[in-house]
Amino acid sequence: MAKTIVVKQIGSPIRRPAKQRQTLIGLGLNKMHKTRELEDTPAVRGMVAEIPHLVEIVEERG
Repeated sequence: MAKTIVVKQIGSPIRRPAKQRQTLIGLGLNKMHKTRELEDTPAVRGMVAEIPHLVEIVEERG
């Protein structure tokens, strides 16, 4: 079974640069307090690292 992480949106994309909004959409997040379970890959970790003020890793599974 692949390792996964649960990512939660904690910040609003309002008045943020377009690149940060696009990163949120790429992670599948678009509303406050929404969570997504994503595969733990370097690409996903890099996206989360770009916007640490907007998302947090809630849980690591696997």
